[in-house]
Amino acid sequence: MTLAENLTPSGHPVAASGPAGELRGILGRMRAAARKSGPPDYDARVEHLDKLERAILEKKHDLAKAVSMDYGNRSRHETLAAEVMVVVNEIKHVRTHLHEWMETEPREVAWMFLPGRAEVVMQPVGVVGIVAPWNYPVQLSLSPLVNALAAGNRVMIKPSELAGDAAEVIKQIIAETFAADHVTVVTGGPDVAEAFTHLPFDHLVFTGSSRLGKLVMKAAAENLVPVTLELGGKSPAIVGEGYSLQQAAQKIMFGKCFNAGQTCVAPDYAILPKGRVDAFVEECRAAVGKMYPSLGQNPDYTTIISDAHYERLQAYLKDARDRGAKIIELNPAKEELDPNSRKMAPILLLHPKDEMLVMQEEIFGPIMPIFTYETLDEAIAYVNDHPRPLALYYFDDSQRRIDRVLRETVSGGVTVNDVMLHVAQSDLPFGGAGPSGIGAYHGREGFEAFTKKKPVFYQSRLNAMGMLRPPYAGRIDWVLKTLLGK
Repeated sequence: MTLAENLTPSGHPVAASGPAGELRGILGRMRAAARKSGPPDYDARVEHLDKLERAILEKKHDLAKAVSMDYGNRSRHETLAAEVMVVVNEIKHVRTHLHEWMETEPREVAWMFLPGRAEVVMQPVGVVGIVAPWNYPVQLSLSPLVNALAAGNRVMIKPSELAGDAAEVIKQIIAETFAADHVTVVTGGPDVAEAFTHLPFDHLVFTGSSRLGKLVMKAAAENLVPVTLELGGKSPAIVGEGYSLQQAAQKIMFGKCFNAGQTCVAPDYAILPKGRVDAFVEECRAAVGKMYPSLGQNPDYTTIISDAHYERLQAYLKDARDRGAKIIELNPAKEELDPNSRKMAPILLLHPKDEMLVMQEEIFGPIMPIFTYETLDEAIAYVNDHPRPLALYYFDDSQRRIDRVLRETVSGGVTVNDVMLHVAQSDLPFGGAGPSGIGAYHGREGFEAFTKKKPVFYQSRLNAMGMLRPPYAGRIDWVLKTLLGK
């Protein structure tokens, strides 16, 4: 629904007054519907997932077209692979394992409470709010939706206004697939997003910058709403001694150029063994030339999402140049790229310094700062001296060194000898660490994120609790001595 819409009991839109009141009205109707119908059983949840999968597949080309319109140009293949396919694979994985995840878990009972029994019951938390970003508007709206539906919840989604065309298609998919009091899409600008994050949800998912994540967490804290925050950060790519520079360059530059670097788990900067930078630069040049022989009219190469983000990236480059960095543009056809097109050639940035703007925030664009290290200790220390990243990439043929990097660094996730692929694994949790995020979803962890694991103890008709009640004398002394000693 839009900023100026509300839903009548029949689910049809009518004029609305303001975002805060309207959003609370939607949330109230969802809670009432949940109380009336109760938690959905296994068959109902599978039906919800099946309906969503069919709707997404029917609209996959509409989604790809809409996302490209939002960007100006976004590769159709990137949208289908990194958004539609990821969500559909998540649905298939969740559906395969859902029955097992929903089962009540028997738990042990301490001997003094026998013959009582204990178990953990899986219960939906209630109504889940999802605030999705613009960079992967389909995946980051619908992937958490899959997990929330699997857990039996009702869901409100707020897509980014920067991806307005994609938001409208997602809104259409949801409206045609679910009742308005089951899943709904709320569109609008920053005022709607702010009001949305202040709602008393039973769980709130936010994907975006660390700066905004702090504001979202503060807003959620007003109602003690549990949060899952996916916040990105500066994800390093470390190349180990002796690893093929050609392989490293191909994989790292693929990650940096995919969606023009506008990916929360894109390699943010590279750390190379000392003395290998020049060779790595040439391998990066060759890798980009092979993937993108031209840039300007190439439908495979994505544009920067908006003028503001394009200008932000240009400001990073100017600041870096003014502070002494060497800037190498990878422009295979040596084209003059019109700034109005927002196509930006991949950039290698040598001799970066921490005080440069490009090293202060997640880059979110096709700029690759390159550092060097003399020992692996140095590279590990650099990573550990900075905020924990959402992802870390390590390239090496030595399992001993791989194990060391995994052991001595903390990040949201890791891909070894490639980039970003851990996010595509439906059975791996996706989440940050410290400043790069709180909580995780995907797979079982996604189901559990939106589930209350309710502990239940069943007292037996015959039990020994009478020995532990006042007046405290005689038998309780024996019990306590048995348990605790004299």
